[in-house]
Amino acid sequence: MTFINKLSAAWTANDSLLCVGLDPDLAKLPAQFQQDPQGIYHFCREIIDATADLACSFKPQIAYFAALRAEAQLEQICAYAREHYPHIPLILDAKRGDIGATAQQYAREAYDRYGADAVTVNPYMGSDSVDPYMDWADRGVIILCRTSNAGGSDLQFLNVDGKPLYQHVAQLVAQKWNRNGQCALVVGATFPEELAQVRAIVGDMPLLVPGIGAQGGDIAATVKSGRTANGTGMMINSSRAILYAPQQAGEDFAAAARRVALETRDAINQYRA
Repeated sequence: MTFINKLSAAWTANDSLLCVGLDPDLAKLPAQFQQDPQGIYHFCREIIDATADLACSFKPQIAYFAALRAEAQLEQICAYAREHYPHIPLILDAKRGDIGATAQQYAREAYDRYGADAVTVNPYMGSDSVDPYMDWADRGVIILCRTSNAGGSDLQFLNVDGKPLYQHVAQLVAQKWNRNGQCALVVGATFPEELAQVRAIVGDMPLLVPGIGAQGGDIAATVKSGRTANGTGMMINSSRAILYAPQQAGEDFAAAARRVALETRDAINQYRA
């Protein structure tokens, strides 16, 4: 099954556009995991179990694992998700941006080592930085377009032939680079007007949308700007707000994560129709 097929099925099966980000910050983990050599794996596994029926995708951010020399635990987490929830797309958030043989190795890392259904890629070096990923015809390539950070405007809003650069990226991906039909774009929830512009350019192409939750993106504006005609088309990511959800009476961290994930999914669904 291709990345797009799996994503479409997950949108329907879980009635969800919510992407659960896995960004394990050791200092924020519950105490029982901080001294556990396998603590990152055990924490993320419980988050996956608690939210799998509420998510359309999981998105581990590789830097959080690599900084702690926990790539082996990331492999375990990816293997666990593939074994127990094979119908939920697994996105490796790596933002790779090299070319040629080096890009091929990054693709092998994402698709073969971690078994990801899709990987995030930086297009700054042009089509050469995207093409090597296309050798895996069933896997997704999610290309940075209009990111959620304020500093993204330094480059992404540069005027190129009368249009901001991010619109050129969207057009290139939609019209030239998407040769397997498995591309998607990263467009931040913090810029709903630009999100609507990208949607108009790319049609029904999926969009990975960071920026709600801890970054403050507005859910209503995000969904209304980015949804497709059938009310799908987005993977709206929330990481810290779910992973480190405040616990209510009688809750453990996993129950709190599930509660916030459910609230977020349902808040998103209010605006899909």
